[in-house]
Amino acid sequence: MTDTQPPRPGPVPSLAAALAALDAAAVAAGVDRGAARLEAERLAATVAEPARGAYVDWSHETGREPSAEAFMDAASRGRRYRSAPTPTMSGLVLAGSSHAPAYAQALADVARAASGLGEDNARTVGNAATAAAAQLGSPVAPPGVDPASAGDAQPDEAPGSTAAAPAPGDQPAPAEPEPRPKTVEELLAELDALVGLTAVKAEIHRQAAVLRVEGLRAQAGLASPTITRHMIFNGNPGTGKTTVARLVAGIYRALGLLSGGQLVEVDRSELVAGYLGQTAMKTAEVVRSAEGGVLFIDEAYSLAGDQYGTEAIDTLVKEMEDKRDDLVVIVAGYPLPMAVFIAQNPGLESRFRTTIDFADYTDDELVAIFEVMAHDAEYDVDEAVLGRLREILGSVTRGDTFGNARYVRNLLEAAIGRQAWRLREVAAPTVQQLRTLLPEDLEPVEPVAVAPGVEVGTP
Repeated sequence: MTDTQPPRPGPVPSLAAALAALDAAAVAAGVDRGAARLEAERLAATVAEPARGAYVDWSHETGREPSAEAFMDAASRGRRYRSAPTPTMSGLVLAGSSHAPAYAQALADVARAASGLGEDNARTVGNAATAAAAQLGSPVAPPGVDPASAGDAQPDEAPGSTAAAPAPGDQPAPAEPEPRPKTVEELLAELDALVGLTAVKAEIHRQAAVLRVEGLRAQAGLASPTITRHMIFNGNPGTGKTTVARLVAGIYRALGLLSGGQLVEVDRSELVAGYLGQTAMKTAEVVRSAEGGVLFIDEAYSLAGDQYGTEAIDTLVKEMEDKRDDLVVIVAGYPLPMAVFIAQNPGLESRFRTTIDFADYTDDELVAIFEVMAHDAEYDVDEAVLGRLREILGSVTRGDTFGNARYVRNLLEAAIGRQAWRLREVAAPTVQQLRTLLPEDLEPVEPVAVAPGVEVGTP
């Protein structure tokens, strides 16, 4: 069985049209159009990555000269968006913006449009389904609007639109108030709803309690020890580190410790430049984009060992000091390399006093994660499917390349592609057929090393 030429029910919009709609949604939401466009292009690239020749279509639709290298770079940086909202999307959610549902729908449309790039490939169908679900999973609906139907609401008129003006004497309708940002209690409830991570949840609750009391003591004019907020997240790929970092950013914002609460995820390639001197500027620019929120550096130990990484670390330490009142840095990676990395640099060792260990998921937890992912992507799985999943999990070798929840997501994406192949001869599949995955749709996938910055949300 091949993964080529799956059915594509209904017309697939062009990527260019989807990106134009995303641009309009960004304008309406008042977010940075350049950042929004870059995130959307990366999302499209990671969805289309398995399709042969996709880079040619992607380059054309984004207005670039054909470049496989640029396409693969975008796909690598966008892989995190197949499992979690983009930074701009997360920012809208944290701020309680009424524009979040429309923006999420625009991102989902970009993901779906990307499944039409290159030669037909069933894997892109699965990528698009899970990526769209990741973007649609967290939007905040305006007051009185059911989140399940919020995507059907019409977006606000963009500047320069031809919306009809009120007739003379008519009173304009009062503007709806923006929804309030999420509270600490709501964000901690989201943390508690994650699968597994018992020790991690307890430590984040403890951190939130300590920092809350520190803030109250400061307001009361009492002396309070300075508590470093920077953290080390130790754990294998796919254990929820980025998901928890995103919640930490929101919790710190709700506590009044951060002004923005955005999460900026980077790896070595986004901090280090090709020449000495440029790295300092590049790192400083990244830190500026994270000011007011959390800078999450995955596989941070990759910065050790050469003069370029050293320049990035030195710049990071200085920026952490200069912006200590409105910036939190979380470094993450495998436990042993992280311990060596921190110990080798006194500037880092003095600033990272809190270490949180993320354990690998058990089979039961991975099955629960699979169920949540399938539900969010609007697919139905029964006990037979979950039994097949357990068989696969029992046979796969666990190691550094296993990927935990990332492996489970790969299984789901591949299963969605196989379901599409199954339905290729069905002219008008029912809704039940479109939603149902069967045990034969699940086949083992080869564990692969997870790209830096790739993490998996585990609601």
